[in-house]
Amino acid sequence: MTAHDDTTTPATTSPAGPYGDPDLHVDVIPAADHTVVTITGDLDVETLAPARDALERAFWDNQVVVADLEHVTFCDSSGLNLLLKVRADALAAGAQLRLAAISQPVRRVLEITGADAAFDVHPTVRAALAHTP
Repeated sequence: MTAHDDTTTPATTSPAGPYGDPDLHVDVIPAADHTVVTITGDLDVETLAPARDALERAFWDNQVVVADLEHVTFCDSSGLNLLLKVRADALAAGAQLRLAAISQPVRRVLEITGADAAFDVHPTVRAALAHTP
C-alpha cells in the first residue's frame, strides 16, 4: 500500500508532462472538494513547468490542493521555490496547499532550509484529506 491509498482513477494524466519531459510525471485527480496532484520523478529547474501548471490549475477548481510527493526522486532549490510560491499564492487566494507523503529528497530540502515549518505536511494523502484546520 502506498501513502496515496485512494483508489480513484486519475482524471488527467500526463506521462511526459505537457512539455515532453520524461523525468517528470504528473497526475491530477479532481474531486468535489479537493484536488490531488501526484508528482513523480525529478523536481528541478528543468522539470518545473508541468508541476507548476498542474498545481496552479488545481486551485482553479478547488480551495484544497494536496501535493502527493511520495515519488519525487530529486528536489533542488527550484523545486522548493515552486512549492513556496504555490503555497504563497494559495494563501493569498484563501486556499490551502497540503503536502502529503513527502519523499526523502523533498524532506531533506525542507529540513535543511527550515521550510518544513511553513508547510502543512501529512504522512499520507488520506491524512491530508482528512485534516480539518
